[in-house]
Amino acid sequence: MSIPASTSTPFTRSSPSPPQPPLFSQSAANTNPSDHRRRFSFKSSQNNNSNSPVEVATASWTSSIAHHCRNGRLSEAVLQFTRMRDSGVEPNHITFVTLFSGCAHFPSKGLSLGPSIHGYAQKIGLDVNNVMVGTAVIDMYSKFGKMGLARLSFDQMGFRNRVSWNTIINGYMRNGEFEVAVNLFDKMPERDAVSWTVLIDGFVKKGKFEEALEWFQEMQLSETPPDFVTIVSVLSAVANLGTLSLGLWLHRFVLMHNFRDNTRVDNSLIDMYCRCGCVELASEVFRKMPKRNLVSWNTIIVGLACNAHAEEALEYFHSMQKDGFAPDSVSFTGALTACSHAGLVDEGIKLFESMRKVHRITPRIEHYGCIVDLYSRAGRLKEALVVVKNMPMKPNEVVVGSLLAACRNFDDVGLAERLMKYIYDLDPSGDFNYVLLSNIYAAKGSWRGASNVRKTMKARGVQKKPGISSIEVNGIVNGFVAGDKSHADAESIYEMLEYLSEELTVCGYDFEVNLHDFFEV
Repeated sequence: MSIPASTSTPFTRSSPSPPQPPLFSQSAANTNPSDHRRRFSFKSSQNNNSNSPVEVATASWTSSIAHHCRNGRLSEAVLQFTRMRDSGVEPNHITFVTLFSGCAHFPSKGLSLGPSIHGYAQKIGLDVNNVMVGTAVIDMYSKFGKMGLARLSFDQMGFRNRVSWNTIINGYMRNGEFEVAVNLFDKMPERDAVSWTVLIDGFVKKGKFEEALEWFQEMQLSETPPDFVTIVSVLSAVANLGTLSLGLWLHRFVLMHNFRDNTRVDNSLIDMYCRCGCVELASEVFRKMPKRNLVSWNTIIVGLACNAHAEEALEYFHSMQKDGFAPDSVSFTGALTACSHAGLVDEGIKLFESMRKVHRITPRIEHYGCIVDLYSRAGRLKEALVVVKNMPMKPNEVVVGSLLAACRNFDDVGLAERLMKYIYDLDPSGDFNYVLLSNIYAAKGSWRGASNVRKTMKARGVQKKPGISSIEVNGIVNGFVAGDKSHADAESIYEMLEYLSEELTVCGYDFEVNLHDFFEV
């Protein structure tokens, strides 16, 4: 892209021909075609007679700084900034925006550099008088988690536009300060689709899916048309809640508006339908897509695999490669999951080896987890344990839990006991694996073993979290825990449960517990 070559402060030092930054060698330069276009465009601006030597020098230095920022070399970018000033060339607002954006994108490196650059911008008044610089400062501090400094910068700005408001609200949402974000949203002089999406997407990313849907409803009432980013965020909320009826409504909304052929929206629809268990509708969306990318293929492969449609998932995995898409680590996660569900141990091992040796993809913990699950489901527990022991990284509670669950299915108490040393080290506060081991002992009639696990949980302060079941009725998600009587319709629910239990008894079904006593309201 061509960087504007305007300066916001007068050039005061005498220099008939300001020095240019050193050119990058061909070996050090980025070989991305877009970078070549950027450099060509920039040289074209240098040849423009309307630009003064000062402007050309500023733009050249800024381009050099941007090159370092894009590649995460913030120390080199700041060093180049210092050389720029020492050479008599003053930075302009684009220079500062470039530096602040680089710090924001690499917060671990920028945390120590950003404030000093901000200090210089303050000295010449750019952070207050230039809305682009001020907004970049807000974004930087919010990504550092320094919302006090971000708000101070926002309050001190001489002029704010919608981008400034959206940036500060997004910062509060990112840092979990929802009430402050909503209060600022209410004070906005003018809102657009981005403003609403900032709130909706912020709630989604923090796992507050119902709040996200409520704000989408408010957006609809305000008659603000959503953009495709809004739709993607709302579909994510629907997928996490499993509210299929709302997902169907959103799909109809997509078809009626300008999102029909949007690849990102279609990918989100596929994910939503798969997570709601409607793989047929997901496959239909995929087949009708005019253009697919790697994410499209990965989404349908993983979605089918997780819904136990293993053969279809593997068919898509092979079709993807025939269509010219090279599988990535996500593709192999889906394919390995499919092999695990289908019991295709040999096929799964071949895929794992192909990933390493043919596609040169380094396996991550999720891939080793798939292999452990593959062996575990097939009853080959010793081989699964070998994988756990020889993994190049430390196994997590999910990997060990997969093998522990297989111990329950195949009545291997001895291996379950050996796994506990991993469980204690990995997740001392987690309850699931403790309860699972206790149930393994109970299933074998070893009540002493079950009691010891419960005592260990109590000694370590581990409490069993109640399992939650949910069901969608008329677009509303109703959640329940075991023996729950807090629902508004609890009396009717348990009356129906008692009626069904009586009908099942008549049909010859023998309950292990007395449902009438257990669910008495």
